[in-house]
Amino acid sequence: MNSRLTSPRALAIALASAGVIGAVGAGAYTSARAVGASTTNAVATAPAAMVTLPDFSTITSRDGPAVVNISVTGTMKASDDEAAAEIQGVDPDDPMFQFFRRFQGQMNPRGQQQQREVPVRAQGSGFIVDPSGIIITNAHVVKDAKEVTVKLTDRREYRAKVLGADAKTDIAVLKIDAKNLPVLALGNTKDLKVGEWVLAIGSPFGFENTVTAGVVSAKGRSLPDDSYVPFIQTDVAVNPGNSGGPLLNTRGEVVGINSQIYSRSGGYQGVSFAIPIDVAIQVKDQIVATGKAQHARLGIAVQEVNQAFADSFKLDKPEGALVSNIEKGGPGDKAGLKAGDVIRKVDGQPIVSSGDLPAVIGQQAPGKKVTLEVWRQGERQELQAKLGDASDKPAKVAKADADVGQGKLGLALRPLQPQEKREASVDNGLLIEDAAGPSAQAGVQAGDVLLAINGTPAQSVEQVREVVAKASNKSVALLIQRGEDKIFVPVRIG
Repeated sequence: MNSRLTSPRALAIALASAGVIGAVGAGAYTSARAVGASTTNAVATAPAAMVTLPDFSTITSRDGPAVVNISVTGTMKASDDEAAAEIQGVDPDDPMFQFFRRFQGQMNPRGQQQQREVPVRAQGSGFIVDPSGIIITNAHVVKDAKEVTVKLTDRREYRAKVLGADAKTDIAVLKIDAKNLPVLALGNTKDLKVGEWVLAIGSPFGFENTVTAGVVSAKGRSLPDDSYVPFIQTDVAVNPGNSGGPLLNTRGEVVGINSQIYSRSGGYQGVSFAIPIDVAIQVKDQIVATGKAQHARLGIAVQEVNQAFADSFKLDKPEGALVSNIEKGGPGDKAGLKAGDVIRKVDGQPIVSSGDLPAVIGQQAPGKKVTLEVWRQGERQELQAKLGDASDKPAKVAKADADVGQGKLGLALRPLQPQEKREASVDNGLLIEDAAGPSAQAGVQAGDVLLAINGTPAQSVEQVREVVAKASNKSVALLIQRGEDKIFVPVRIG
């Protein structure tokens, strides 16, 4: 045997490199890649660049007592059939369900469905942020609750008062009558890095004080629910009952609140979402002070900018929020926004996807003035907007049909009659009598009203033909009105 491999450490390194033993035995050495060592010199530099995994046991024992279990009882309205199944615990597919249905029919001979109150019980998690008994959890955990019970790790139980809940951010604040309680330290989401270790403490499926760990998968995720939250995505195992529990970094600081999972089965499947702690604290402070949270709005509908739209509007890359509809007299209208504008920045903060805009605007205070950087007719412009109150009328995020076709535009158009203009509440536009080819594949339908093409108002059939003929990027953006909804649709023409 070569004399260089006589020491146990050298032997372990050699066997691990050859695949003879597993990564566990040599993990401390091969982890040198984490600090920049290359594959070829990882073994040589390993002892000097040894990386130690986080001590989750220390974090759990120190910070676990500040995590609480939340039990909720309430009621919900259900029909006779639903009530019977709920009360008896019978699945609607079970043959016994039909028995209860007939039984309810005998009790209600007229055959009329009646609404009745059905008891509902739920569980979640939360954590203490003030020794006087202030607790943060998810709004959906305490929704419709008539009684909320908080249980500490030392088995003490308290009736909790819901100080307030904000559905837009899914944050609720509770108060229990206790003193000198343990609290969790709060971190900074901005310092959180993708790939960083994090752990969750909560009560999945009612199993109290369960600890799971993983890494941050992404930051600033926008979910398709008009949310005002730029979510933290992780691969930490989160299940029903974890909702409202803390997401901690390796220093034991709260960086997020576990809120949602992506699942096809109802259980964890590798993707979890947490509310950034800075968003949660901002909402918590408002609720403690006033009993509610306020959010701002622009009064516009926006949609995603895909590559086809970027080509149509001559953008360097498919980023921003495309304005498809503007509330008359709303903040966006007063600021001078127009359908076809692409909002790229708010007070210097980049808007990469359309979902970023509600999150950025929603975290502002109503009445605040912001600077919008927009892309209009191939040029950058700046507009000043005074934000409105989201409680008046929340903005909606429209979704564009991503399917586009090939070939000519494929539209049969005619001018709108005066009565049709009044019914559609438009001053200009062309009625689409038939849609075929690329337009039909993109989702355009007969009966839609074409309001604009590539940001130019559609005033005549000849004008539309000219715009299509001049389109050098083989793609056009059609602003369509269908009923009361307006949306941009990208259509490939070449």
